[in-house]
Amino acid sequence: MSDPRLSNSGAVLRGAVDLSSLRARSAAPAAPDAPTPGSAPSLVFDVTDATFPQVLELSRTVPVVIDLWAEWCGPCTQLSPILEKVVLEAGGRLVLAKVDVDANPQLTQAFRAQSIPMVVALVAGQPVPLFTGAVPEQQVREVFAQLLQLAAQQGVTGVVPVDGVDAEAVEEAEPPLPPHHQEAYDAIEAGDYARAVTAYEAALAENPRDDEARAGLGQVRLLDRVQGLDLQAARDAAAAAPLDADAQFAVADLDLAGGHVDDAFGRLLDLFAALPDADRAPVRERLLELFGLVGDADARVIRARGRLSSLLF
Repeated sequence: MSDPRLSNSGAVLRGAVDLSSLRARSAAPAAPDAPTPGSAPSLVFDVTDATFPQVLELSRTVPVVIDLWAEWCGPCTQLSPILEKVVLEAGGRLVLAKVDVDANPQLTQAFRAQSIPMVVALVAGQPVPLFTGAVPEQQVREVFAQLLQLAAQQGVTGVVPVDGVDAEAVEEAEPPLPPHHQEAYDAIEAGDYARAVTAYEAALAENPRDDEARAGLGQVRLLDRVQGLDLQAARDAAAAAPLDADAQFAVADLDLAGGHVDDAFGRLLDLFAALPDADRAPVRERLLELFGLVGDADARVIRARGRLSSLLF
């Protein structure tokens, strides 16, 4: 996910997500089925090119999860019900806006949706990348919990009214997080990613099968690495030193955080191919880490794994 303060995420997303043309239409009259500021037709609703400006405004009150999908997309049929379930269980603290990519080309282009399912959030009108591909329910819960913390940092703490649901009771009924997870969340909220890494590592030391801790560890490691990086300076350094692993790692991290998954994988695979065998291990380890962030079922990961295998053998 992105920096809880959104200051770095804006830089990372620049060029990856361009909502300016859609935002510019926010002064137009709202469509009849569009959400109005501070409210939504339901917790899960469809959004179109025409109604998206109202969704941007809604994100200033409550975090909006954007699900880019299509009827022909098999992984979408797996992920969408999970997204709906987790959002509904949040009791109005999140809403889910579903975008049919075939029917809404402007939104598809704005989010640079090279593959679907693709899930992005809007917080205070700013895009925050979440994940691509079908991911497990536990990982969705982990990411959405971090999204709510990020939104709180921005003062986006509204609740969409839900019939028969007491939002405060829902929050009070939530089970407490395991101690190491709570420590990690507190650290993320404070922008201390190194401490969050330590907390997740401690959770994994206690339970190597803790998938939530493993997913969280990969995310905060990425956040820690890209924090404060300047994209253009990183690209210049990588172009000047094509075999410098650290320089290539920096650009790959920024590309992945910005949604340019194929570019990130391609850069590291090209580096792996160019290096002597003795220097390849760190590149392979970084690739495997990034594969885990995107998800093993993602088509881009499958392609990249295939190329990595051919380079190894």
